[in-house]
Amino acid sequence: MKPVVLLLHGLLNDARVWEPVASRLRHRADIRIPNLRTQDHMTQMARDAWASVADVPAGTPVALAGFSMGGYVALQMLAGTARPVAALALVDTSCRPEAKDNIPVREATIAALQQDVDAETLAIMRRGVHADNASNTALMARGLRIMREVGADAAVRQLRAIIGREDHRAMLATLHLPTLVLCGRTDRVTPLEWSQEAAALIPGATLVVVEGAGHWAPMEQPEEVAHHMGRWLDRLN
Repeated sequence: MKPVVLLLHGLLNDARVWEPVASRLRHRADIRIPNLRTQDHMTQMARDAWASVADVPAGTPVALAGFSMGGYVALQMLAGTARPVAALALVDTSCRPEAKDNIPVREATIAALQQDVDAETLAIMRRGVHADNASNTALMARGLRIMREVGADAAVRQLRAIIGREDHRAMLATLHLPTLVLCGRTDRVTPLEWSQEAAALIPGATLVVVEGAGHWAPMEQPEEVAHHMGRWLDRLN
């Protein structure tokens, strides 16, 4: 019986951000990537993500893997009681709430996206990738295409949800499930120390640092990410 793996995408993303990894894991699991572009609150995102597995029989394992904002959604899902979770992967994300002094930065991003989405997404992409990958024209073009097609309106809703997210750090110590915490070495959006913090809080969590990646590890180093997620899925057996 294949497990179901919910891949939860990030800010200004859609299913395509996970596709380089998903294509390497579909022989191992029933991969589902819910749409997190229409909601403006984490509880709504969690509700809709759970709805995407409503047809899964109770005996089938369901694992959650969240990239960036998707990690916040995964933690919100765990805070509820919809159904048991068999495994958790947190990829380039954080368990912290939004810092009060970062809210003006978020508001400035909202304003910049509404004013000039092309310029702001280019800035976001350049800041997100490893320095060596900034000259990878195919990678940069793919990331920019995803962000620009997702668009400013969806991004504003997502940013509102991110600003309002909860502090789940106390919950992490209560988790007893196979957990992978993975982060790009030079992630400047959700720095490595935040992944180290989450891994330290979750009993038995495995921390993996991905070399040659910044914040966009699933697209920058998909083979490496898929390898470690495959080993994570092995733990379900």
